[in-house]
Amino acid sequence: MYRQTALGLTLAMLVQPALAQDTTIQPEETTALTEQQAVTAQNYMVAAANPLAVQAGYDVLAAGGSAADAAVAVQMMLNLVEPQSSGIGGGAFLVFWDASQGRLTTLDGREKAPMAATPDYWLGQDGEPVGFWDAVIGGRSVGVPGTLALLDRLHAQHGRTPWADLMQPAITTAEDGFAISPRMADSIAGAMDRSLDLFPETAAYFFHEDGTPRAAGETLTNPAFARTLRLIAAEGIAPFYTGAIAGDIVAAVRTDTNPGIMTMQDLAEYEVIERNPVCVLYRTHEVCGMGPPSSGALTVGQMLGVLDNFDLSTMSEADAWHHYIEAARLSYADRGKYMADSDFVSMPTEGLIDPDYLSSRADLIDPTTTMGQAQAGTPAWDETRLWSPDVNFDRPGTSHMVIVDSYGDMVSMTTTIETGFGSRVMTGGFLLNNEMTDFSFRPEGADGPVANRVEAGKRPRSSMAPTIVLTDGQPSVLIGSPGGSRIINYVAGSLVRMIDMGMDPQSAINAGHIVNRNGATDLEEGTEAENMAEALAGFDQETTVRNLNSGLHVITIAPDGTLTGAADPRREGAVMGD
Repeated sequence: MYRQTALGLTLAMLVQPALAQDTTIQPEETTALTEQQAVTAQNYMVAAANPLAVQAGYDVLAAGGSAADAAVAVQMMLNLVEPQSSGIGGGAFLVFWDASQGRLTTLDGREKAPMAATPDYWLGQDGEPVGFWDAVIGGRSVGVPGTLALLDRLHAQHGRTPWADLMQPAITTAEDGFAISPRMADSIAGAMDRSLDLFPETAAYFFHEDGTPRAAGETLTNPAFARTLRLIAAEGIAPFYTGAIAGDIVAAVRTDTNPGIMTMQDLAEYEVIERNPVCVLYRTHEVCGMGPPSSGALTVGQMLGVLDNFDLSTMSEADAWHHYIEAARLSYADRGKYMADSDFVSMPTEGLIDPDYLSSRADLIDPTTTMGQAQAGTPAWDETRLWSPDVNFDRPGTSHMVIVDSYGDMVSMTTTIETGFGSRVMTGGFLLNNEMTDFSFRPEGADGPVANRVEAGKRPRSSMAPTIVLTDGQPSVLIGSPGGSRIINYVAGSLVRMIDMGMDPQSAINAGHIVNRNGATDLEEGTEAENMAEALAGFDQETTVRNLNSGLHVITIAPDGTLTGAADPRREGAVMGD
């Protein structure tokens, strides 16, 4: 069965709540987003950010393909129909459940800094950091892409469908054309004043000859991307990393404006890294995700680990969210000081999620008033004092998918080109990322080097938080979201709503977001979250009402194997299962 959330074109099915618990907290009544419902299935399911991408993944699963196969097909189609958010010109993190081995692992396909990059990469001639948008536009912001290498590694290990077959849906759609979605059209129009039309290939694709942006409903073809995918279908990823496509990428980043320094050698030496997941016990669940260079699993884990010291289910709604906000302050403070690519800087990874440390952090929460801006703690680690805090926030140009196949394998993957439309540089029909702006622009602080400073070959810190929750050793929830540094709150808040507040997954992601990044608390406009402002003021919490455009996708797995899928109504996501 099929469900398209944002456009409401097809049938939906109401399901019984998953992970519901007895609780004194009443599930919140949403105001603007309650029309969306979830989908159930028994054998396989895919949820992603665009109906055409979901259809591509569903067709693979229905033909006997694996979750790994479906992830390849979904990403290729997303690159075409949601180019502002992700694609082969960017990077990704993936959490994978291997049913045959009963094992959880993660793949790091994060972009890397060129080998010629130095810590002063983002300092101007005056020695001060350049402006963010001055850095974004042009080839200098492009990191060495990793998404295609990640998908190749995943397919080699867990694929069942021929690689070339997985390219075909996107090739056909690129050649035949697709209708520009409302979200894509809005994104194009919104990026006009951010130099989306600066570079000729990009301008010709997203704008008419008279300079007006392409509109929703227009049919758009991308023959250049079709040619790229045909080459990748025939020869694998070699052309992208050592051949013709690599040469085109290197040439493309040599822009007149803000030229890049990436070389053919940078591309040829790119490697995907398989890493152990970071897991934190929350109530009776293990919440597992991607470790460094992502701060996602560590910060989500810290927030939940702090909250595990409190029984939210016995609190009033306002008390529960006050504790949540304070836990977020503490966790983002640690994120800013310690978290970076652990292949380059020593990190107190185990210390940050140690239960005793998190209990000591929980002791800092005053149940009656806010602590204001939190300071980083001192987890068990010999080098704690070496690093200065970093206040950079990564920007949202991201997408998330969750997939379960009929063999029991599962994928939770977050994929990105960083800011919407990335660097604005396009080649071969796909956009290149601006991931270099996820590094700290200032390499040094008062206490010493910034952990997330630029270094040759280093991967910038991320907030992406693809997550798989284990209950009794088996997957029970797959979740993740786009949203820049707010991703952490989107994921943690949704898990709190499901586990502590008894919400089914669709209600949990429909509910208005409450977000804190160690500053003022953001309340999502147009939702019931706005109504929390007065109650939170009683705890001296400063709040700001704003648009919080998550793109959460969730699949829950019941003990009897029933799959329940939910897609975020704030975007154009869809769920299909059988």
